[in-house]
Amino acid sequence: MTVSVGPSTPSEKPAGSTGAAEGEAANDHGARVATPPSPGRVPDFFIVGHEKCGTTALYEMLRRHPQVFMPDIKEPRFFAPELRSRFRRLGPGELPETLEDYLSLFAAASPQQRVGEASPLYLRSHAAAGRIAEAQPAARIIAILREPASFLRSFHLQAVHNHVETQKDFAKAIALEEPRRRGKRVPPFSSAPQSLMYSDHVRYVEQLSRYHAVFAPEQVLVLIYEDFRRDNQATLRQVLRFLEVEEKGELAAIETEPLKDVRSLRLLQLGLAVSVARRQAAAVHPLLKRLEARTPTPMQKDALRSLWERAVYRDPGPRDEAYLVELRRRLKPEVTALSDYLGRDLVTLWGYGDIG
Repeated sequence: MTVSVGPSTPSEKPAGSTGAAEGEAANDHGARVATPPSPGRVPDFFIVGHEKCGTTALYEMLRRHPQVFMPDIKEPRFFAPELRSRFRRLGPGELPETLEDYLSLFAAASPQQRVGEASPLYLRSHAAAGRIAEAQPAARIIAILREPASFLRSFHLQAVHNHVETQKDFAKAIALEEPRRRGKRVPPFSSAPQSLMYSDHVRYVEQLSRYHAVFAPEQVLVLIYEDFRRDNQATLRQVLRFLEVEEKGELAAIETEPLKDVRSLRLLQLGLAVSVARRQAAAVHPLLKRLEARTPTPMQKDALRSLWERAVYRDPGPRDEAYLVELRRRLKPEVTALSDYLGRDLVTLWGYGDIG
């Protein structure tokens, strides 16, 4: 993927804003797509991940700051096309495939605002750091890391919700990683089968090293999820200082809704199949398109949603603490290496000190 940007345009506050853009970009299948010269700004900062580590809450808090602009599409994923869903999205909200489309996401930003985006896939991507550095050498990078066993448990639950994973049992899903690397036991309709390589998500030192290789240390901010959970405002002020915007006042803390366990995988998959079939039919037949546009009343929607959620979801069961201890034992070398890399005792913070 090649991205070239033109000369920078004057601005009062944001560093590294750019003007005309030209070149080519990769679409979500890795193909190179020519883009004509187009005015636009490459973001000044990137929240690069991880998933399930507070990236959504930070995105929502920052976009409420008057000196920050973030687009309505939270995860453009433009610089990690190889990790996008292998199934194309239909209709509004489709992810940008060309540089021109990507830059258009930030067209409404004022010159005085810091412009940013949040795509958690960028931290896991092997190439996103280099692509971002090529497009915006002055970019500021924000990464959020979480205790890895808890992170993987939460990510697995999200993967089941998102039709990526079909094995509901967390321990069994982790055990399937090696067969899946050999092409076995991969769910045929998984939207992102590469995400099922669970250990790849928690190679924290390797992931951070890719960004430190192309950005100066002062351009990379590494946050710890547990700090963010304990004190939203302190972490937010740290981010605002990093972005060089005003810290005055408080922005309301954002609590994202916790995920529920999937009660019926069959119903969840049936719902996806019906939704996709309706959108595809509406796209090719005018009559079906009109029928698709006829939506239930808000009261009917709420009633249907409530019935559906009771049938498909349930409150999460108790954690398998014995398995989590076993998983932490396997992950302790990575946590130790990360502690050394960051110069912070995460072994103690994350409760790995007594694990042999």
